[in-house]
Amino acid sequence: MPVALIVDDDLNARTGLQELIEAEGFATLGAGTLAEARDAMAKNPDIVLLDLVLPDGSGLDLLRERQGHLEMPIVVTTGHASLETSIEAMRLGASDYLLKPVNMAHLHGILSRVAGPAELRAEVSELREELRSLGRFGKLVGTSAPMQKLYDEIARVAPTGATVLIMGESGTGKELVAETIHMLSPRHHRPFLAVNCGAVSPHLIESELFGHEKGSFTGANRQHQGYFERANGGTLFLDEITEMPLELQVKLLRVLESRTVVRIGSNQVIETDVRVIAATNRNPDEAVKQGKLRRDLLYRLQVFPLHVSPLRERLEDVAPLARHFLTELNKRSNTDKTFAPMALERMRRYRWPGNVRELWNVVQRAFIMADGEIITDFSIAQDVQLHQDGHAGYIRIPLGTKLAEVEERLILTTLQECTTREEAAKKLGISIKTLYNRLRSYSQRQ
Repeated sequence: MPVALIVDDDLNARTGLQELIEAEGFATLGAGTLAEARDAMAKNPDIVLLDLVLPDGSGLDLLRERQGHLEMPIVVTTGHASLETSIEAMRLGASDYLLKPVNMAHLHGILSRVAGPAELRAEVSELREELRSLGRFGKLVGTSAPMQKLYDEIARVAPTGATVLIMGESGTGKELVAETIHMLSPRHHRPFLAVNCGAVSPHLIESELFGHEKGSFTGANRQHQGYFERANGGTLFLDEITEMPLELQVKLLRVLESRTVVRIGSNQVIETDVRVIAATNRNPDEAVKQGKLRRDLLYRLQVFPLHVSPLRERLEDVAPLARHFLTELNKRSNTDKTFAPMALERMRRYRWPGNVRELWNVVQRAFIMADGEIITDFSIAQDVQLHQDGHAGYIRIPLGTKLAEVEERLILTTLQECTTREEAAKKLGISIKTLYNRLRSYSQRQ
């Protein structure tokens, strides 16, 4: 039977909460002070519900002491809620928070995610065995030191309810990291939905996230449930969060704080239980300085930051990744193609400015271009020549490449060289709306 520790100096409130939690199938422990809480935590409860205002200090003090120890989720319970204290509690490692009087649906959701840690630990152990034997951790491939560190961090944060901010260059696999976190969380039986904030028009993204009612604006021909409603009980992945318009960031922060959404054109408040994982290819602190990201939203999202290393910093993962991609292509086409040693060596020497996404494209093209069952270094030579030759600012396009592929490579490469989408659109000589439409079409194909 899982055990919950309730830390609250109000005996009546503590007793009432204990009764509610015991009705959910938990055993309970009680503490009225920080000192008593520290003693009770030595018994390793499965979850701690922590009041912030205590006779001998603040609950934030206990969070500071426990910072980094995510194996014991701590949920803040307070009747003295403010944006600042909520952000500070989440930044210090609180996995969630409850406002007094306690909402039973929210409490039930939190407790249900704590009930099955043994199953999740077994799954992590199984993934570790897979890593040792096959060189992959779920959908992630690689055995380099940076990836081993990432796997450890994923295993620690996944079973908690903590919000995660994934940082890394374009093409490093941030969405796969988010999927792995979801897979190893108590929410894994519920939906995982992903939205690329940079590929949706600023005029449509509010409707996409929060939904709209029929007739609420021109073109709203039917009621539409947004991502937050559709992901209820599961995980919502917000990629390229710094591309979200600032006025919408305010509304997102409000949704994260209140756990409710209101569709456009409606006054009905809809409760939603969603874990948010965000990602960015920018330095988030620089994005704040540049006015691209609200600092209060950054604090709310960056409860547990993860960094995905670029492929050039883990070149030992190139060969396993290339073989993995080739295996997938062989399965689809019922073939048995392999890489010649020199082909793998050429790929290991390349710097991969487009990261894992670029490697996938190179392997896919080499698979198509290879005449026989052996993919030689000649088959991939033209694709990986650019940065080895040091010709920055250019892309090499082999004759016979389809125009649609040329356009996609040009757009994505230009985006990598620009700091904003507006700058990229200007360099490409297209409107920002056209750029958003192209990016959305690329995103839907992946």
